[in-house]
Amino acid sequence: MTPTVPPPRTAHPAGRNSRAGGASRGTCAQWYEQELGWATAGSAPVRLLTGLRFDALVVPAAAGHAALERVGRTGPVALTGRRMSLLVAPGSADELPGLLDWLEWGGVALELTALGAGGRITAPPPPGRPGPPGAAVWLRPPCPPHEQEGEPGFPALSGFGSRGGDAPDLIRLVDAVATECHRARLTRARAGLPPRKSAAQPLAFS
Repeated sequence: MTPTVPPPRTAHPAGRNSRAGGASRGTCAQWYEQELGWATAGSAPVRLLTGLRFDALVVPAAAGHAALERVGRTGPVALTGRRMSLLVAPGSADELPGLLDWLEWGGVALELTALGAGGRITAPPPPGRPGPPGAAVWLRPPCPPHEQEGEPGFPALSGFGSRGGDAPDLIRLVDAVATECHRARLTRARAGLPPRKSAAQPLAFS
């Protein structure tokens, strides 16, 4: 008796991840790569590579929220748990130590991390697409290049100026972030609480 050969199995779509609300790794990565021109890596979750199209300032979420209220509109901002990533122009990570010195923050330990070449951040789902509970989210999503006319780009260091309204966006942003990080650290110290442990290595200057 000739055995019955079962029909071929239907392959699942490549990169399908049921934990991400049915969105595939390919769909998420394609949006960043094709719509924004950003490099990605990994699959669960997708990561955005820093140091190419942008760098990132990573700070405690509370300090980041307070800083954003002070500086107003800025570049894309992502939230992952208790950490906030503020996207800035590529090369900003290299400029940060000197900029903090110029802003007179050089002698202060800050829970502030700059990610440049070789770094990566978790990619939130594209705007309007759901993600799993606890996933990274865009607080200020990026716009595709064809939609960016009249919208702010990545905060950049275009030259040193005063700390007033004519200062470059990166200077205002870094000064506000450093102020709020230091304020949060002092608040915890006064309350007798230890400094929060950061997932990334904070900058410290002696």
